[in-house]
Amino acid sequence: MSIVPILGLLLLAINGQRQILFDDFSYSDQAQLTRRGWIIRTAAGFPGVPGAKWGGAGVSARNGILQITAETDGTAAKTRQVQICHERKYGNGTYAARVYFTDAGVDQAVQTFYMISPLREPMALEYSEIDFEYLPRGGWGKNGSTLFATTWETFSPEPNWKANNVYEAQSRSFAGWRTLVVQVADGKVRYFVDGKQFAEHAGDVYPESLMSINFNLWFIRDGLAPIGELRRYRQLIDWVFYESDAVRAPAEVEATVASFRKRSISFRDTVPRPRPSLESPCNF
Repeated sequence: MSIVPILGLLLLAINGQRQILFDDFSYSDQAQLTRRGWIIRTAAGFPGVPGAKWGGAGVSARNGILQITAETDGTAAKTRQVQICHERKYGNGTYAARVYFTDAGVDQAVQTFYMISPLREPMALEYSEIDFEYLPRGGWGKNGSTLFATTWETFSPEPNWKANNVYEAQSRSFAGWRTLVVQVADGKVRYFVDGKQFAEHAGDVYPESLMSINFNLWFIRDGLAPIGELRRYRQLIDWVFYESDAVRAPAEVEATVASFRKRSISFRDTVPRPRPSLESPCNF
């Protein structure tokens, strides 16, 4: 793309004419985070270790970086998983986040950036989910560090587990800062990592419902190392971006983010809520 169209896009972003969510996570406490539409999960349950707790103790922001921290000593009683969700109002368009993955640890942890709608009932066909999931210690049939890109038609939760999805996976280390982009348009879901296409999915898995934007850090069931000292796992998030009904290349997303930062714009949300507004559960 030439410089003129890019400049045009930046001017539109500055003038607020595009439906955009951008958050630079320039917060000093959780109250500021929740005032901007973020929900910190407290509900127990799926996914992860049965009996594990979910809560806000593992959510903090400093110097424009959001940190989510999960911990375990190998027992369910002392396992804490963490999740944050932005309200459910996102559909076709471009999603992106700058995240820091880590390979440290002995437990099978899952580090994520994903979009999801509630599951009305097992195997409900209007269900929608789009996932980036990094497994630094392997799992789900993979040995060693693996990044999954998964698009879901639907599923049935445990104990009657059944999944209807398609995925791509690359087994190598993705530790460090990564720019993750998902384009949802024209019946296709395209995933990009650091500007390179990672996967493309189409067909029945294409999302049919509005979704929330989420990050979580949890442990694979039966993937905990033996009981011992408390182990902590961290994922960092530099920024998150969404633009409604637009297909933006990774370079365009990064140019828009750079423009916001140059103008000291740390947050923008011009994406309207649906009418009537939708319930935004933060529970899986």
